[in-house]
Amino acid sequence: MAKRTTVCAGVDTGKSKLDAAIDGSSERLQVENTPEGHKLLLAWLRKHRVKRVGIEASGGYEQPVVAALRQKKFVVILFQPAQVRAYAKFHLQLAKNDKIDAALIAACATDVRKIHDAPDPRLAPLAEHLTLIDQIREDIARAKNRLETCRDRRIKQHWKDEIARLEKSEKAEFKALVAAIRAHADLADRLTLIQSVDGIGLLTAVAILVRMPEIGRLTREQAAALAGLAPYDDDSGERNGARHIQGGRKRLRLALYTAALPASFRWNSHLVELYERLIKAGKTHKCALIACARKLLVFANTVVARGEKWTKSPPERRPAVAAA
Repeated sequence: MAKRTTVCAGVDTGKSKLDAAIDGSSERLQVENTPEGHKLLLAWLRKHRVKRVGIEASGGYEQPVVAALRQKKFVVILFQPAQVRAYAKFHLQLAKNDKIDAALIAACATDVRKIHDAPDPRLAPLAEHLTLIDQIREDIARAKNRLETCRDRRIKQHWKDEIARLEKSEKAEFKALVAAIRAHADLADRLTLIQSVDGIGLLTAVAILVRMPEIGRLTREQAAALAGLAPYDDDSGERNGARHIQGGRKRLRLALYTAALPASFRWNSHLVELYERLIKAGKTHKCALIACARKLLVFANTVVARGEKWTKSPPERRPAVAAA
């Protein structure tokens, strides 16, 4: 077996502490999860000639150290907690603490065979801004629910004022987010391409652009899987189980599902046709809408990949242009 030459480390992220380990070594480090601690971590990683660092997602507490590592050109692999726990179960490792987890993450990083490119760093603050807008919308929905059940006139006025304030804030924040996107010519062009698809409005186009930085560089299957819109088999022996979607990026999936309803009833003739065909075939309303949401994402991915605006003929069905 060829000897591995890439030195890999793992970092277990906590709210206040970072525990680091190097795969195949007893070396360990614990630092504060602060800019000063990040500097110490970077120096320690350089000292041990680490090239690849695995980090487990931890509710956003990992984001500053991930940004610091990528800025210094380390290859960073961000693992979902389920991936790390599955790796531990496979190796029958039951013990768990921060130091053990750091070593486990380092081993995960060593065993990764396919390294994906780091996401565009410009999109991280845009994603955080979009999450703020999503949260404001959620606050509006909660306030409206409270207003509906309220009987006191004074309190009803309070909720009406609160809803008006939140709606004004949502509008202002979204306007600022779109302006921030359009400040970058390439992102503005990509946004225009996505929005050109029938049934994708500006709200959905922004969600696709920001929540899926890989748009235009994926296969249709990869795009569907990342959005959590890919149907997975559930068969065993002679049993053929129902296909279900699972995993993926929840907020992106919700944005696409929300857009699919009007698109499949009015705005996109191809989705109208798809929805009607699926319903006639016995599929449920929800199943048909999920298929339409998946198709909407496929259309967006294709127009970005080709750099061409949407036409009434679906992009993946148009014949390829013959070479001159």
